[in-house]
Amino acid sequence: MKIAPLSGFPEWLPDGRIVEQKILDTLRATFELHGFSGIETRAAEPLDQLLRKGETSKEVYLLNRLQGGDAQDAELGLHFDLTVPLARYVLENKGRLDFPFKRYQIQKVWRGERPQDGRFREFVQADVDVVGADTLAFHHEIELPLVMVDALSKLPVPRVVVRASNRKVAQGFYEAIGIEDVAETLRIVDKLDKVGPAAIAEMLADGVGANQQQAELALALADISGADASVADQIRGLGYSSELLEEGLEELVGLIEGANELIPGSVVADLRIARGLDYYTGSVYESTMIGHEDLGSVCSGGRYDSLVSDGKKAYPGVGLSIGVSRIISRLINQGIVTPSRKVPTCVLVAVNDEGERRHGEKTAMELRKRGISADVSPNSAKFGKQIRYADRRGIPYVWFATEEGEQVKDIRSGEQVSADPTLWEPPAEDLYPELIEN
Repeated sequence: MKIAPLSGFPEWLPDGRIVEQKILDTLRATFELHGFSGIETRAAEPLDQLLRKGETSKEVYLLNRLQGGDAQDAELGLHFDLTVPLARYVLENKGRLDFPFKRYQIQKVWRGERPQDGRFREFVQADVDVVGADTLAFHHEIELPLVMVDALSKLPVPRVVVRASNRKVAQGFYEAIGIEDVAETLRIVDKLDKVGPAAIAEMLADGVGANQQQAELALALADISGADASVADQIRGLGYSSELLEEGLEELVGLIEGANELIPGSVVADLRIARGLDYYTGSVYESTMIGHEDLGSVCSGGRYDSLVSDGKKAYPGVGLSIGVSRIISRLINQGIVTPSRKVPTCVLVAVNDEGERRHGEKTAMELRKRGISADVSPNSAKFGKQIRYADRRGIPYVWFATEEGEQVKDIRSGEQVSADPTLWEPPAEDLYPELIEN
């Protein structure tokens, strides 16, 4: 039977999986340092809930049982992000959650888009969100990007800077220059990096009826960026104003100055960040890895005020999501990061002959009791072959366990010493595989 890879569904080799697990462990630990609690939601959601976010109907994988089932089965789909499941989770558990609710979630999601470099149909996302009841303080819009900057700075990845804008700025400006369909304008401008300004001007004319001056002004707004309050002066310099625009400018400046006071250089204002999804209402964020902009955004999100509501009370939130699989694919495929060994094993216990295998297994158990990963040689070949078995996998130590005595050999240096499996410890850097930046 001929087996071919299934496009868009990545499967890492064991050394790639070590890279992924190290990154996930770092993200999880950092999120918890910032006071976020972990949750996991089901893979399937009702289809009408999944489609609440807007233009996503073509991306949802439907669940369809081959036999049996009921009508409800035909209305389920796999979640394509972790925000819609969070909205449902909050509404179901609102009476048992403490607000503001700070959660992180690291799970696989499924999206039926065309696979390409960094884009998959099945992939891992890591989200952090803060959800309030009725209100949510603005300072959380400063907190969230800093959580992500802190998390990403601990990963062996190229530097990531969060670029931020504010939907109130864009909406207030578009309304001030006479563009009525703000939502569609935002979706069009969100494609600026992909298609360029000339195509955007044409799309604005066809999509929202913008005249040449309005298109030029929309592009001029998108061209503004900066790391301090000067961005507000640049926007005001375009000659238009509105109450909503001024409110957005105050928030944008507050975000940039507040974030950079805590972590200098962490956030810059970039007015081309539009985030085309309808439900964002305040700050919006995009992030790329410096030197790898072709990969696209690796972290994005924003403020949403009306996505979560039970009809009586709203649960506003702000959140960001890291495209973990997108980052890992670049690290692995370009050899940017490699693990110090292919397997978790620290020690291979050699077997002199099969009659002594049980003794070797007891030695391995003693090492494992103290948190030292140990494996027993699968055969009793000559010691030279067992050492090469360990070397091919990057296992740093080979243990020789016999009735006459115990010795451990560092196969990198060749040093071999007597050792007691109840007392011996490797150097801390050898205990687990480390990630090496190339």
